[in-house]
Amino acid sequence: MDADREGSGRRTPGRAVVYAACGVVLLAGCASMPDSGDLRGVDATPRQDTQVRVFAMPPQEDAEPLDIVQGFLEALTSDDPNYETARKYLTGRATKQWQPGLSTTVLDDGPDVSLTLPVDREPTDDTSFTLTGTRAAVVDAQQSYSPASGDYRETVHLVQDKKTKQWRIDSLPTGVVMGKSDFQRNYVAVNKYYFASNTKAATAPQTVAVADPVYVRERVDTTTQLVKSLLSGPTSWLDPVVRTSFPTGTALKDGVSSLAPDDRNVLTVPLNDRAKNVGSDQCLAMAAQLLFTLRNLTPAVDEVALQVGGKQLCSTDETDADGVATRGSVEKPEFLYFVDGQHRLVRTQADLEASSTKPVPMPVPGALGEGDKDLRSVAVSRDEHMAAGVGIDGKALYVGSLVSGGSLGDPVLVSSGKTTENRLTAPSWDTEGDLWVADRNPADPRLLVFKEGAGEPLTVETPGLDGRIKDLRVAADGVRIALVVEKGGKQSLFVGRIEREGKTGDAHSVSVRELRSTTPDLEEVTTMSWAGDSRLVVVGREQGGVQQTRYVQVDGSTPEGPTPTALTGVKEIAASEDDEMPLVAYSEDGIVRLPSGAQWQKVDADGTAPVYPG
Repeated sequence: MDADREGSGRRTPGRAVVYAACGVVLLAGCASMPDSGDLRGVDATPRQDTQVRVFAMPPQEDAEPLDIVQGFLEALTSDDPNYETARKYLTGRATKQWQPGLSTTVLDDGPDVSLTLPVDREPTDDTSFTLTGTRAAVVDAQQSYSPASGDYRETVHLVQDKKTKQWRIDSLPTGVVMGKSDFQRNYVAVNKYYFASNTKAATAPQTVAVADPVYVRERVDTTTQLVKSLLSGPTSWLDPVVRTSFPTGTALKDGVSSLAPDDRNVLTVPLNDRAKNVGSDQCLAMAAQLLFTLRNLTPAVDEVALQVGGKQLCSTDETDADGVATRGSVEKPEFLYFVDGQHRLVRTQADLEASSTKPVPMPVPGALGEGDKDLRSVAVSRDEHMAAGVGIDGKALYVGSLVSGGSLGDPVLVSSGKTTENRLTAPSWDTEGDLWVADRNPADPRLLVFKEGAGEPLTVETPGLDGRIKDLRVAADGVRIALVVEKGGKQSLFVGRIEREGKTGDAHSVSVRELRSTTPDLEEVTTMSWAGDSRLVVVGREQGGVQQTRYVQVDGSTPEGPTPTALTGVKEIAASEDDEMPLVAYSEDGIVRLPSGAQWQKVDADGTAPVYPG
């Protein structure tokens, strides 16, 4: 992350002036017009404290064309809210046409600038430069991040004003472009929240909240940016499976340009008249969406109050909001589960802080804990009342209740694959209490879902799936599923959108659509697990690299924060959406877990297949 901030070595001295006492960095281009057509780099801003504000310098008098281009590109990386300084590098016509909010193109390094026209051409009142680089990602107009690749090549055209003789940019690429390090300094990933359209939690009569990750500029009134983004609706990828409580057309009241919580951490949000007729329940749901979205920001927001026409509609705090909808990141599991050395399903206390003694694994109540069937992999329902297990040969799937004396019965599914690796994947439970599993039989590969873990399975349509499913995990929100897909010896991680046709709780058709790659740089994904509302933990390796464990966002970006402590020989990994729960792995040392702020600790030397509920 920091290598291209500090290690490029191309920046000329004096490019940025830091006023530490004021917390300000001023950016200005200072290169002169080149006497050849060689590349000139617009380097990334040096690493600064995250609280330091960065402001661009306007163009200097009689600046050469290259100075104008470089100054403009650096102005794009500043904390100028509306890019007003960047616009000073443009002609009047270009200022009206340029729309920086349409997209942000992220390059591996800052864009290189080269003179487009031969340097021996006769002087004129116009000139052009070419911006080049390697694409890393694109953030679209909805603030949605997507990994990208390939060459970036765009032209910037400048003209010289006949009266003032000042050079200005007359034509430029769409949106904003910057290097990866500047993007990481300028933007932050945040979740805005909507409600699942066709999903309710099986364990409570609550709506399920779904995280919709977006990138916003970190030091440009993040609170107001997020409120506007939430009101504008979900991103296109998530839109088919979520809904919003805000009436169509709801926006901030005219004239409201900035929002900030008061000294009691209460944020008042004035809305336009589209929200004036909402009932109390709908208003609480609207406020809950806002509080879920804003609660992790700085300054803190502990309560949201909604206003229309100067009158308060409703307000909600954390307790009220949690009563409106459930989220995976706040649902604490009671137990950690795994298969012990006798191939039984066992469990131990999930929360280390709540245990006064070293937890001792105990067989679960019911048939799966009695050892009647030797197990290879397991899954436990999110209410921890049911469990599913795949036999040790990968052939049969069993489902049983976690109550003493419960019987197991015949398998609900039997694969006809000829080898263990060509049979059933580990199963996974969704928030409705439905059970998912994939049959890896090359002759008949299928993704299946059992309603409430019983009956005849429903075959899940997977348009766009190119390869065979090796592993799967359904998110706590019930509308997204992570798949490890194998093709040509490569295992890649994808996240798909779960669409159900039919009434809630009685879908007659299920499909997984618009699979998105979340680890394009990994050629082998060994194992993965959901580790937050929009985050997964992944074990894999890059081409020619060694095994690594890291976190990824569902959009393919890398979240801020430290990576898990290194652990060798990881075969399986388990995480809870609640990040206060320890990370758990099956490695060369058996079952181990990683409490917050500690090192890996052994749980069971002979155990395999660790899972949290889900």
